[in-house]
Amino acid sequence: MSHTPLDASRADATPRWRHYWKLMRADRPIGTLLLLWPTWWALWLASGGLPPLWTLFVFTAGVWLTRSAGCVINDYADRWLDPHVKRTKDRPLASGAVRGRHALMLFAALMLVAFALVLTMNWLTVALSFVGIFLAASYPYLKRYTHLPQVYLGMAFGWGIPMAFAAVQGEVPALAWLLYVGNILWSTAYDTWYAMVDRDDDLKMGSHSTAILFGDLDLVIQGVLYALFLAAMTLVGVRAELGVYYFVSVGVAAGLVAYEFWLCRNRERDRCFKAFLHNNWVGAALFVGIALALAVR
Repeated sequence: MSHTPLDASRADATPRWRHYWKLMRADRPIGTLLLLWPTWWALWLASGGLPPLWTLFVFTAGVWLTRSAGCVINDYADRWLDPHVKRTKDRPLASGAVRGRHALMLFAALMLVAFALVLTMNWLTVALSFVGIFLAASYPYLKRYTHLPQVYLGMAFGWGIPMAFAAVQGEVPALAWLLYVGNILWSTAYDTWYAMVDRDDDLKMGSHSTAILFGDLDLVIQGVLYALFLAAMTLVGVRAELGVYYFVSVGVAAGLVAYEFWLCRNRERDRCFKAFLHNNWVGAALFVGIALALAVR
């Protein structure tokens, strides 16, 4: 007698909570870190140093909650694709360990908790959060209709930047939008490394990505994206008058990016994934530069 994935999940001895934990990617913190660094860049720049502790808590917790919610809705949208991709076929929704309606309930619960935290901020931050909710909920569906889901991911992942400035300063100045654009460039670049891992599977299934769009020019266009990102971050330092510590951190970030290109020179799947993970250190280096520059003023 044949067994469905759901039958297999019932026989699985894994506690149910672990399936939901895995669905939120809570066992893989890289996504949270890639979302956290730009949010902290913005909080420190908006505050001129250490931000108010409650604001820091709200945004840090909000990063974890919204990233987790984003993973849930992404897997819900990709439940038609993930069973056919080697890297994702064992995810809880793809394997049948979690039902679709339960995933939607989890997504709603995570977003409600995040929204409750935002309600403790000012009205502008609350208003901006509705845009963030829309970006997070709609992002996963773009890969069906456009080759630019990585760009949209950057828009979603970076929305904490204008929100952070709004929470601290009560407005969103030009510096915030410059930082936001820089983050979109960075997110598009590092998520393209990620997309290069799945390019062959995505082509078979008719999914779209920048890795497919760029084709044989992928490394060249990646170079342009990273160069523009580093240029934008340099302009951030100039506009915010951050000084030498920050510009040293930009140099360190450039060196880390160069290493990623060395890793991916042959476009091997494992090395592209390693390059994606490596962007955590790029974000961390820039944060250290911002924090030091502001601390010694």
